[in-house]
Amino acid sequence: MHGSQSLKQKRGVVRSIVQRVRNRFNVSVVEVGGQDTWQRCVLGIAAAGADEARLRGVLRRVCEFIEDLHLAEVLGTDVEVVALAWEGGFSEPDPWEPGADDGDGPGGME
Repeated sequence: MHGSQSLKQKRGVVRSIVQRVRNRFNVSVVEVGGQDTWQRCVLGIAAAGADEARLRGVLRRVCEFIEDLHLAEVLGTDVEVVALAWEGGFSEPDPWEPGADDGDGPGGME
């Protein structure tokens, strides 16, 4: 964290990065690690969408944007895309759909 010598100064830098990213991109940003040290910060950034390539592109641009701010040194990035089943993509009956329950699961009534 450039220019921070205390947790208070670090929080100001993190707050600035988070606010700028939120204002520029349609993503969620939160500090997920390093809260108890003024030298390091781990940010979690999340985006949702149907097109994996587009999501990866947005997250790549967010990382480049943070680096270009020159408020902190980016030591690494890790991108994970979680695909969720939808529109009949469930291999098992959806337990939340009416009539899909065998009577002993969520919403099941006998």
